[in-house]
Amino acid sequence: MTGRTVAIGNGQGFWGDSVRGPLQLVRGGGIGYLTMDFLAEVTMSIMQKLRARNPEAGYATDFVAQLERILPDCAEHGIKIVANAGGVNPAACATAVEEVARRLGVPVRVATVGGDDILARLPALIEDGHALANLTTGTPLAGELARVQSANVYLGAFPIAEALADGADIVVTGRVTDPSLVLAPLIHEFGWTASDYDRLAAGTVAGHLLECGTQSTGGNYDRWESVPDLAGIGYPIAEVSESGEFVLTKKPGTGGLVDAGTVTAQLLYELGDPARYLTPDVVADFTSIQLAQDGPDRVRVHGVRGSAPTDTYKVSVSTLDGWRTTAQLTVGGPDAAAKARCTADLLLARLAEDGVRFPEEDCRVEVVGTNVLYEGMLPEPAAPPSEVVLRVSVRSQDKAAVDRLGAELASLLTSGPPGLTGFAGGRPKASAIVGFWPALLEKSAVRPAVRVSEVAA
Repeated sequence: MTGRTVAIGNGQGFWGDSVRGPLQLVRGGGIGYLTMDFLAEVTMSIMQKLRARNPEAGYATDFVAQLERILPDCAEHGIKIVANAGGVNPAACATAVEEVARRLGVPVRVATVGGDDILARLPALIEDGHALANLTTGTPLAGELARVQSANVYLGAFPIAEALADGADIVVTGRVTDPSLVLAPLIHEFGWTASDYDRLAAGTVAGHLLECGTQSTGGNYDRWESVPDLAGIGYPIAEVSESGEFVLTKKPGTGGLVDAGTVTAQLLYELGDPARYLTPDVVADFTSIQLAQDGPDRVRVHGVRGSAPTDTYKVSVSTLDGWRTTAQLTVGGPDAAAKARCTADLLLARLAEDGVRFPEEDCRVEVVGTNVLYEGMLPEPAAPPSEVVLRVSVRSQDKAAVDRLGAELASLLTSGPPGLTGFAGGRPKASAIVGFWPALLEKSAVRPAVRVSEVAA
């Protein structure tokens, strides 16, 4: 590659990822941008519930805690942060970020990108003729409004780039597409326009490779035994040139592996039609991607082609689809698998005696240790296992029925077969089943909003 490059590292692949990633990437500098990806479909529903209980909640509090560790390094090395940690409440997240900056004495400009949360607008949108039909079933959303928990549009990269152009050091977004976190700094740095399809597609591919953190540097890799120092695995960095060509790498001295295998594995992650990877900004053709080893732990990615995006946004709607729980016990000793199945039969029979019955499709019994992960593909082990884990999972629209399973579990320790253990965690409780309702919405119906505030020194 020739000319100026922009280095972007992603230190968070999901809400719950290791706290070591962001710190690893910013210590000593070497990158211009740190991205952090917290959101998934179910995460938005959880955040919406938190906000319903507390109007100041609804964002990734982990992000704010991590800033306590990384903000001084970011300020020292001029590293800007782009994160979708705002969830369903970017404004509250930004306020918390500002409080951290004041406490640390670090002057920053904090931007929020909103407009993605359309939960309150759903009745009006439907009234205006937007069906928000389920992409899988074709069913319009109108009849399901009572079950809706959250509704968010996947915004693209240009509003984030606008925030960076306004001088933001930290950009906090709600729901945006994962690659947008990486594409936006490139749009800002290189001045890419909405019609620079090949470059936008290349930036999208870079974002796709970074979005899951260490999955592109040897984590969750089928050749795991070939990955050196997995304990010290490095988080991914993309060094991107103005042409869109880039090198995927990691910090020197960190563990893990970057080669054609690890990069290809992540390229294929969550991929539908490889020739039409749809985003709000561009349609990327993954079949055009070319890879070349560019030295140890460096893979050059080039040749990416793109085309015009569609005129709709994807919308993620979450719905309440009932309740579920899983009862789990460890069973040991002779005939462990047979004892586990007997235990499950006892549990379900006693529930039925009390009037609590679950249809076959709403009840699953698994004896882990007998190849249940490969059911229908592999037979049970030839040698009977001496210990197994019994899992009984149920679901129902009736929360009380689901909780009844947990209430009956403990009695098995004295009224079931011998060798049962593992009840120390207490009774399993019913938890909500979050349904995923994918839909499309015309872009003309959405107005992204960018706001910037400043924390002085």
